[in-house]
Amino acid sequence: MDHSVAMLSVLGIAILFIIILSIKFRIHAFISLTAACFLIAFATGMPLNKIGASIETGMGGTLGFLAPILALGAIIGKMMEISGGAEKLSRTLLKLMGQSKAAWAMMIVAYICGIPVFLQVGIVLLTPILFCVVLESKQPLVKVALGMLTSLTVVHCIVPPHPAAMAITLALKADVGKVIFYGLLVGIPASVIAGPLFGGLIAKKYDFQPPDAYCKMEPTPDEKLPPFGITLFTILLPLLLMIGKTIIELVADKNAPYMPWVSFVGSPITALFLAAILSYYLMGYKRGHSLADLAKRTESAMGPMATIILVIGAAGAFNRIILDSGIGDILKSVLTAIHISPLIMAWVIAIVMRFAIGSATVAMMTSAGFITPVLIAYPALDPALVAVAIGAGAIGASHVTDPGFWFVKESMGIPMNKMFGIYTAATTIASVVALIGVLVLAAILGQ
Repeated sequence: MDHSVAMLSVLGIAILFIIILSIKFRIHAFISLTAACFLIAFATGMPLNKIGASIETGMGGTLGFLAPILALGAIIGKMMEISGGAEKLSRTLLKLMGQSKAAWAMMIVAYICGIPVFLQVGIVLLTPILFCVVLESKQPLVKVALGMLTSLTVVHCIVPPHPAAMAITLALKADVGKVIFYGLLVGIPASVIAGPLFGGLIAKKYDFQPPDAYCKMEPTPDEKLPPFGITLFTILLPLLLMIGKTIIELVADKNAPYMPWVSFVGSPITALFLAAILSYYLMGYKRGHSLADLAKRTESAMGPMATIILVIGAAGAFNRIILDSGIGDILKSVLTAIHISPLIMAWVIAIVMRFAIGSATVAMMTSAGFITPVLIAYPALDPALVAVAIGAGAIGASHVTDPGFWFVKESMGIPMNKMFGIYTAATTIASVVALIGVLVLAAILGQ
């Protein structure tokens, strides 16, 4: 058998191995990915003394930068939750836009609130508000719900500091500010078309009722909620600092005396640290929470980090094994011979992996491992666009293999026979629209 075919067969078997372990046997993704690392290493004949070092390098290189970012983002999300910031944002936007634009208001709230929190946390945080908004506005539930759900899903996949988006940004050596900026630009039309517009089209056919109580949350008095401006500024501060760094570096003199400070303040860890401290004070301590209470809240926010950190670390190790085993060089030669845009290639790989494995995080990380060797042949291509293209692919094709699919179903009370026409369809539409956005952006930038 030809050496290249044999090596690619090993990779295919490893991916199938991950899928079977994850879906058939319900093995945790961390164990599945780590087992696949050993499978590739032994099957390709890697020296024994290099296997452990390769896994360590891949995992450590990925998490060394990412772990503090995940922790700081979790703190900001927790402060927003305990302060009632999400409720304040939704209430203010509804007043500004009117009850008839409830779906659009929830889409904007989810787009903003989804930046510092995980998809599942965002759903838990916003679902009670969603049901109250639907009750007050008398708008179709599916329309308003998709406005919220698509925004949360889109931001989760393409906008750092979300874990997978930040991880592939790191893996591709892309500029964080650019990925955030491009992701926000591409994500808006994807959220609009797959959210309120698509939701409005299917509202009559796929209407559904929420679980038991329609509105489980008593409205919080305005005086107990943080000011709108402070809430918005706290959430957006890290993005503003990181994007600001990118813009200043593009237009300013590289040797200017203030540039080290720009790089320092605009680095993801510094930006998120400053935002976390600000949220501690403005949305925690100033809202009447004691330092002891905030310490407990911080600890509770860290718990969910363990699983996502382990999965991302194992995916980083998997990518490193692909490169160190020699499979990366073969992937490069095979994929570059196809003569297809690497942006489209990255999107296709990501959505196929998303469909097969389910987890957007695992799909994005494994896709980065596939596409990284190929990018050497495209030195002029901005890796930030590739990162957004991978994220765009991971948005789509959410179905029964995706834990988020079941979380949405149970949280929203959507019947199983309607989930595919509502959430699977919406995520796939958002994925395609996001890809088109990336290609348009690339054409404008001359990539």
